[in-house]
Amino acid sequence: MGIMSKILGGGGTHSTEDYVELSLDDFDTARAEAGMSVHIAEISEQRDAMAIKDAVYDGDLVIADITRMSPSDSVVDRILEDLRQVAREVDGDVVQKGDDQIIVAPTGVAISREKLS
Repeated sequence: MGIMSKILGGGGTHSTEDYVELSLDDFDTARAEAGMSVHIAEISEQRDAMAIKDAVYDGDLVIADITRMSPSDSVVDRILEDLRQVAREVDGDVVQKGDDQIIVAPTGVAISREKLS
């Protein structure tokens, strides 16, 4: 007897007594609460970094868009340094991806510096 015969029940005859009716009430269908959230943020000035810091302190990962800021702007350097400090404090990680994104990870999350193929 092949595997498909076992799955599909090929061969013998079956009666309704061979089957059990299942109700979804018998199963836990509730979705488990996530341990971490991923937030998307936009930074256009220094004060926008506060919400990012709060999220990282709460254990969430943040991907921040910095395209509204000039890469040569010293505010970007200050914001990046603030976020590096937060990452150090929570034993997380931070990386700037090009001139358009900063990714800040909380405790226990490392950001790979290598691209997937």
